[in-house]
Order: sequence, then structure tokens, then C-alpha cells
Amino acid sequence: MESRALRRVVIVGGGSAGWITAAPLARMLCRPDLPDHCDVTVVESAEIGTVGVGEATLPTISFYNQMLGIDEADFVRKTKASFKLGIEFCDWGRVGHRFFHGFGGFGPAIHNRPLWAFWLRLRELDPHLPSYEEWSTATMMARSSRFVPPQPGEPSPANAFNYAYHFDASLYGAYLRDYALRHGAQRIEATIVRVETSEQDGFVTAVHLSDGRRIEGDLFIDCSGFRALLIGGAMNSLYEDWSHWLPCDRALAVPCERVDPMTPFTTSTARSAGWQWRIPLQHRTGNGLVYCSSHLSDDGAAQLLLSHLDGKALDQPRQQRFVTGRRKQGWVKNVVAIGLSSGFLEPLESTSIQLIMDGVGRLTSLLPDRDFAPKLADEFNRQMAYRYESVRDFIILHYKLGERRDSEFWRQCAAMSIPDALAHQIELFRQTGRVAILEPEGFAEPSWASLFFGLGLTPQRYDPYIDLVDLEQIRRHLWGVRDAIQHAVQLMPSHTEFVAKLASSQRP
Repeated sequence: MESRALRRVVIVGGGSAGWITAAPLARMLCRPDLPDHCDVTVVESAEIGTVGVGEATLPTISFYNQMLGIDEADFVRKTKASFKLGIEFCDWGRVGHRFFHGFGGFGPAIHNRPLWAFWLRLRELDPHLPSYEEWSTATMMARSSRFVPPQPGEPSPANAFNYAYHFDASLYGAYLRDYALRHGAQRIEATIVRVETSEQDGFVTAVHLSDGRRIEGDLFIDCSGFRALLIGGAMNSLYEDWSHWLPCDRALAVPCERVDPMTPFTTSTARSAGWQWRIPLQHRTGNGLVYCSSHLSDDGAAQLLLSHLDGKALDQPRQQRFVTGRRKQGWVKNVVAIGLSSGFLEPLESTSIQLIMDGVGRLTSLLPDRDFAPKLADEFNRQMAYRYESVRDFIILHYKLGERRDSEFWRQCAAMSIPDALAHQIELFRQTGRVAILEPEGFAEPSWASLFFGLGLTPQRYDPYIDLVDLEQIRRHLWGVRDAIQHAVQLMPSHTEFVAKLASSQRP
């Protein structure tokens, strides 16, 4: 039987999305030992800029890097990376309040119940009990600007955390470009002037370049950003607008000089019509403002952003306009959209790069042959729709749940209706102190609890099972965990010191 394996994969667009896609595909498909050779070609144009604001990530990026066999020290050095233990939220919920969304849990569970559930019980007896955050290793490390990776061995509070990275997105794209090219991918620098489709079935057959070349393919992956050249243009996949839930529609980004200490976390500060990010790198600090243009002018946004930098600005703010939402179908015929061409959610929880990797992971697991069984596209679209909607709801939570009413923007957010699934999750926690996880691959229970508590949602009652556990056992366990976390954090090096040693290839 003749093989129907893919022979030509064409990725339209470079940047982070294009090269995050190309690297694993080249590793998978361009191997010389395969009986059917497949070309992976990236067509990108230097004339078309990239958004380039995605400098913060989630811990799952480690699985992607490990899958490619990337050495962490080499990666940190070449992308000017720092480590990320979570996000500090300032003025969310209410002005003057801070809370931390740390990566990892809140200490070992008791009887399969999360530790924070027992904290709720003790707090009823002692209103002066320290914050639940003191049982989060990642949070306590971040607060003291210390970092060391979890150590192999027996589980302990010192290892009860995860971490991600901050990095220069353009350097990461270049890093993966070099990786993909080493593994057999090809790069063409040109502008696409026309997309050719088949009259018989509507599949894309080739892209025509400005220099006259015609590039044929079996599978076309649209990484063309907001232009959505293939998925929106050639395939006419409609866009589902979510701006009624997430009204911010513009972002400004500007780097500034690095200020020490180099904190191991992202900072998100709520403003009158949006929020501002701060992302520390080795060579600079990334800053930006996501805002709603109906409540804040572009000039006012630029002034607000520049007035809240903690270092000298290294450039003028660059603006990006967007409409939050997603393609109703991210895979149509032989075109698959990855990255901004498939949808956009503001980077409040650093999900931009993760959604790219989610798309790539699902594509590789559902990789078609040249017959393109329609059910593969159906399954990809089902999974990605669920993924986007889950992230969407987690972001909506930040705007809806807090107590801020000090501007028209925040009053609008408080009054807006929300998706039924999110309303269920909020009310379940409010009434019972339980967290409903509707997507197992999405944000885990500690993340939802961090946001619920941090935004001021106090459960009306705690889990009744807690009353079946001896109160003194609970006290001993909680205070023992807290003491172990404090002791472990005190022994860790500073984040700045750890990054400097790793980047210089010295053993920390």
C-alpha cells in the first residue's frame, strides 16, 4: 500500500509561534531514518513585525523544552532568562491590596484534603492566623527573592513548588529557529502575495511569494499572527468575539533598564482602565499596559505606563490593538492555526506562549496524513475550543470577582454577566469552599484557590470533613509545614545570584 504520510509541511510566519511550531515538527518529521522524508519549511518576512510581548510563561514550558532536549543553562544564557515562581497582583480586588498566585500547592494534603481547607478551619478559631500564603513555598521564595530549582529526592515543603521563566521573546524565537534548522527545517525569507487553493476541494495547494516562487505543501500551519492569512483569509474561519467579557482592546509595551534585585516573579498592577505588567530579565525589564480604549486614551495610556516604570525607558511604547476571542475552527481542511491567528487572550496569566504550545502538542498528537480525515480536525477544534474557554474564564475571574468600583471600567466589569461555567465555580467556592476543576489540563486547584482568596472571596463554610480530623493534629501539621518552608527558603541563594551563576555556566 502506498504511504500517505505528509511530504511537505509549510509554516506561514516565523516569530515565536512559527518557531515554537517548527522545532518539534522538524525533530519529529525531518529524521533521516524515516522511510518517507518530509520537508518542514517556514516562510517568514522581515518586513512584517511580530507582537513580541510574550515574555512570561507557565511551568509547563519545562515539558516542551525537555521534549526537545534543551539544556536549561544554555537556554537561560541565550534568551536572557530569569525564573518565575508566580505572579504578584497589586491593587486587584481592592486598591492597596496584594496577593500572590504561586506555582505549586500549599503544603502536603491531609486525608486527601488540601491544606488550605484546614487553614480555613483554624482561621475561624484564630482570626489572627497568618495568611494562607505562608504555606506556599513559591510565594515565600518570591517574597524573599530567593530561588533554587526543586531538588530530587524525598517530597518535602522545600520542593513543593513549580517554576517557569521570563525571557526575551525575540531571543527565544531565534533560539528555536536555530534548533529547528539544525534538525532539518528550511527557512525562506519572503512575503506571501497570494494563497492558491484547489477548485476541487478548497484545500490550500501552495503559497506564492513576492520573488515569484511558488511553495507547495500538504499541511499548512498559519502562524501569521492577527492577519490570519490562511485560516481567516483562505479558509474564512469566523472569529468569536469575547470583548463583552474582556473589554481591554489595546496594549502598550516598553522595555526599561534593569533594577535590582531581579525578582523571581511577574508583577501585575491593576490600573483605572486595565492593568500593567512588569517582567524582569537579565538585561532589562519588560513593561506593558493592557487597557480599554473606551475608558483611557492612547496618550493617557502611554503617560500612565511611562510614569510607573522603575527604570529608565529604553524605547518608546509600541502599541498593539486586538479583539479578545478565538477562531470558531482552528483547523479547516489542510490549514491549522497556531498562535494569534487562532485567537487572543490578554497575557494576564502568561498563557500566550502556552496556548501556542498547546496547539502544537495537539497537532502532533493528531498529525494527519495526506487524506486529512475530517474527524482529526473535529477533535483538534473541540480540544482547543475547550482550552481557550477555560483560560478565558480564569482571566474573566480577575475582573469580575474583586471589590473595585472606583472607575467606570471597574464598575462595568463588576456588572457584566459571565459564562455559566465560571459562575458555577465561583458560587461553589463561595458556598462550600470547594474548587471545581472543569479542565484537568488547565489551571489546577491551588491556582483557583489563590485567585478566589486573593480577590476577597471568603467561603461561607468549610468542608465538614475537616471536623472529623483531630484539631491538634491539624495545628501540628500546619505549623510544622510553615516552619519547614521558612527554614528551607532561608537556605536558598538569591534569585539574582542563582541566575548569574547559571548564565555563566558555573554550577550554582
